[in-house]
Amino acid sequence: MDPQKQQSISALFETVTSLERKLMNEWNQHNELGFSKSHILLLRFLANEGPKRPSAIAEHLKVTTGGVTVLTTKLIKAGLVERKQNEVDRRAALIHITDAGYEMLDTAQSHVDTLFDKLFGMLTTEEIDTLRTIFNKCLLDKRN
Repeated sequence: MDPQKQQSISALFETVTSLERKLMNEWNQHNELGFSKSHILLLRFLANEGPKRPSAIAEHLKVTTGGVTVLTTKLIKAGLVERKQNEVDRRAALIHITDAGYEMLDTAQSHVDTLFDKLFGMLTTEEIDTLRTIFNKCLLDKRN
């Protein structure tokens, strides 16, 4: 890789890291919900996809099944999800979102919308689409 391209990639990495840190700091500063980004992503996944086994949740969120246990334990205690035995395979549990979980997700979405508007509101739809296309291209690179 030529040195100029390598320097540009390094600068991009620093920018992406700073943006991620800013996003998390803003979330943590204004988070009145008491749940992390991962909790909200888990609720959204269940709302969109229906009941799932912990292993499917782990794969989707890119965490371990132990991480899913930690996340779901807090959500179960709050009444936002339930763990039920799978009717087909009694050895497997399925995680279901509850009505309270849907309500929390709606509340969280308004917080996320405010945060995203603050961080990305100055971008046009075309700019956002371009960024998403570029980041997806990096994620899907088959050379690795």
